[in-house]
Amino acid sequence: MTERNGRPDPTRYLEISPEVASALAEGRPVVALESTIITHGMPFPRNLETARAVEDDIRAAGAVPATIAVLEGRIRVGLDEAALEALAERAEVAKVSRADLPAVLNGGGAGSTTVAATMIAADLAGIRVFATGGIGGVHRGAESSFDVSADLQELSRTPVAVVCAGAKAILDLPKTLEVLETLGVPVVGFGCDTLPAFYSRDSGLPLALRCDAAADVAAMMTAQWDLGLGGGLVVANPIPAADEIPAATMEEKITQALEEAAAQGVQGKAVTPFLLQRLEALTDGASLDANVALVRNNARLAAAVAAAYAERPVP
Repeated sequence: MTERNGRPDPTRYLEISPEVASALAEGRPVVALESTIITHGMPFPRNLETARAVEDDIRAAGAVPATIAVLEGRIRVGLDEAALEALAERAEVAKVSRADLPAVLNGGGAGSTTVAATMIAADLAGIRVFATGGIGGVHRGAESSFDVSADLQELSRTPVAVVCAGAKAILDLPKTLEVLETLGVPVVGFGCDTLPAFYSRDSGLPLALRCDAAADVAAMMTAQWDLGLGGGLVVANPIPAADEIPAATMEEKITQALEEAAAQGVQGKAVTPFLLQRLEALTDGASLDANVALVRNNARLAAAVAAAYAERPVP
């Protein structure tokens, strides 16, 4: 174990970009971004176009973007243009969650970070706000497959606020919400009283918590961590109304895609990328357009939350 002052030193695995490091040192707002959406969520070149647009949205809102990935044995926090483009074009990239980080770092290859791994890296770097599309959760049929995303456990243990459009619609949303409640993870509807359903604004599942301003989210983050409660928060931000796909329409396509996955024996980490690709085909690209719209919407809100958190009174 590598130690500093008698304690484990995880920072030896981090490589923080100068832009991100400067912002953190100066107390300016920073927003973490995952890389799985680039490598496993969208086809090239749409993935690269979206990654650039999301970073631009965050900068335009007054914050600094920090896209996170594992490259050459280091956790890179903040990618330059060359690294971002290389990652978007690369065919073979490991999908990295908590359990995979040691092996991928040791192997020296390329890895894209899931929600869980991005939260870990953001926490190590000192970033408290993270924007993504949708969190992982309880998969449909989990009562027999036991397929539950590590994202949920990570949310219960790592102090990062995750701005998302709810959990991915391909999941069992009621069970996902129940597990988050059991784990003590606050799920805050931003301007809404029900859990968003990723492509759709309303899952019909009521939420106990609501905020209507970024400053209120920042205040909740502050209270949670000042109290020593630990863990993260889910900030559930509905897709813009102009971009949503009706839930009934998506449910039909999701059912078909799930049946195809089962017939082809798709399991584990391969399930989500397979379903996203099939939904893009089954909706003639509408699901991908919606995915891009909601990610950019989440990035803008995350920048506002990060700015409000950076301005909080510090005792």
